Amino acid sequence: MLPFESNESMLRVQVPDNDEVKQEIYIEDSKARASSNGEIKRHHFNFDKVFQQSSTNQEIFEEISQLVQSALYGFNVCIFAYGQTGSGKTYTMSSEDGIIPLTVNQIFETCDKLRTRDYKFKIFGEFLQIYNETIMDLINGSEQKHEIKHDQQSKTTYITNLTRIQFESPEEMNKTLHRALENRSIATTKSNERSSRSHTVCIIRIEVTNPTTQESYSSVLNLIDLAGSERIAQSQVVGDRLKETQAINKSLSCLGDVIHALGDESSKHVPFRNSKLTYLLQYSLMEDSKTLMFVNVSPLEKHISETINSLRFATKVNNTGLQRKT
Repeated sequence: MLPFESNESMLRVQVPDNDEVKQEIYIEDSKARASSNGEIKRHHFNFDKVFQQSSTNQEIFEEISQLVQSALYGFNVCIFAYGQTGSGKTYTMSSEDGIIPLTVNQIFETCDKLRTRDYKFKIFGEFLQIYNETIMDLINGSEQKHEIKHDQQSKTTYITNLTRIQFESPEEMNKTLHRALENRSIATTKSNERSSRSHTVCIIRIEVTNPTTQESYSSVLNLIDLAGSERIAQSQVVGDRLKETQAINKSLSCLGDVIHALGDESSKHVPFRNSKLTYLLQYSLMEDSKTLMFVNVSPLEKHISETINSLRFATKVNNTGLQRKT
């Protein structure tokens, strides 16, 4: 019923904004072919699914719908969008027909069906961004301090002073999501005129009970639009933008370290505390959890170096079997 492995990765190739821009990166099944100055190089990467430029968000969601469904059966789920700045992560995750709105719709539709079998659901939502290693509430925009707290006994996580809303309909939740996304930290860089400078996290908490079967459980579905990875030299950022880029790159590196440690049976320590993102997701990356990473890449020659780096990162995720570590 739930065939998804504990972690998977999928590749999406961006459609260039300008049809006249020459495309230099092509996906050939399990291969990525990159040509530069007439020289062709072939690289091999492993993914569970490769989406071509013609793929729609709806088609992509259909591939992962069973993963979303597993959150209603007690699994903690993390879905990430990873890639360089301007590669289409936010379009994939947060656009009007993106993964997050489609996920919200499916959760409520499935809940309605399961209620006929005496299941009762409570759906809660929280929306936050992690900007320069600082957590910010995207719903009320308050400047209160937010701290990550773990309950080791129940293996749950909560954030102090963060707005949590119980939603009764997908329309209500998506409306709040849209408003929250307007509060993200956006800036202009050489790589992108509207670059997200923060990790955006949509947390959906699900509480399930069934008086007939005596079932009672809860789960967390994390939908994460990661800040864009950038090479500092190429992005030509200075001042505050430079500090932001350094914080972003460090956080993404920490995520890679955690995933590697989780998959290494000989590792005695998982560095969750090295970044706010990984510390927040600690219990959603282990113990009955399922993880999916979309890697979004640009097909353009000028982005070859960063694209190859993104492909390598996602392949490492795909080759990692998340272990149960505490």
